[in-house]
Amino acid sequence: MEKVQLIKFGPSGNGEGFYAAGNKHTEEAAEYCKNLGLDCFEYSFGRGIMLSEGKAVAIGQAFKEAGLELSVHAPYFINFANPDDEAAQKSFNYVLNSAKFLKHFGGKRVVFHPAAQGKAARGDAVKLTEDRLKVLRDYIYLNGFEDLFFCPETMGKLAQIGTLEEVVNFCKIDKVFLPAIDFGHINAREGGSLKKVEDYKSRLEFMISELGYERVKHFHVHFSKIMYGGKGEIKHLTFEDTDYGPEFEPLAIALKQLKLEPYIVSESAGTQDKDALEMKRIYGSVDICKNIC
Repeated sequence: MEKVQLIKFGPSGNGEGFYAAGNKHTEEAAEYCKNLGLDCFEYSFGRGIMLSEGKAVAIGQAFKEAGLELSVHAPYFINFANPDDEAAQKSFNYVLNSAKFLKHFGGKRVVFHPAAQGKAARGDAVKLTEDRLKVLRDYIYLNGFEDLFFCPETMGKLAQIGTLEEVVNFCKIDKVFLPAIDFGHINAREGGSLKKVEDYKSRLEFMISELGYERVKHFHVHFSKIMYGGKGEIKHLTFEDTDYGPEFEPLAIALKQLKLEPYIVSESAGTQDKDALEMKRIYGSVDICKNIC
């Protein structure tokens, strides 16, 4: 598979600044993000794929010319733990159709939410999700999508399937699966667990021990501050928030110490472009020796 060579920073979708600058169309986001100094962009199909193939090709061309990499987020409706086989087939189709449009974009990564626990016991829901992801793997190869990465995401609500350990185990199914680690989600579902460099580093080292350094080196990251409560995630915030975490600087230090170069997407609420740029600034300024020298 083609490897991403350097760490990348970019927004999920278009933020308030994009529209305030007078832009309207996603093709314009390519030049907008390039001028900000960003490196990538995640297009969300969260509410469904409402895009023509021609439009997708045009968007892909704009980002190619700007030198920015595109990823996509598959629809939020996906639930591989749904006991109904017909519903599961819809989930397979959501992922595969996202991959088809990703090809039109010229991108490499499809991010998706694995499942919700529902009324099933946790272990049963996780096992069904794993079984369904094995079927998804077969569909991926049958459709010629094995040159793409399919990224199950860590989830922020306790009732969702997607702890760090669950996502890592899903990625053991096949090399086409690459972890999408949403550190805001981890922090939310664990009640504010990410504070120090070691909090991040221990989780990154776990991933490396389970999947190997080469698999983890260019993993997918979502990052934002998130309000949380007793059931986990409540809503996404911006970097201006001072009540909830997590903070990016400790992660930046951990990434540098472990020589990891992920694809980092800001999912801040409306300031995703601004906060992606702030993460890039922080990453460029942090002291790699902090906590170890």
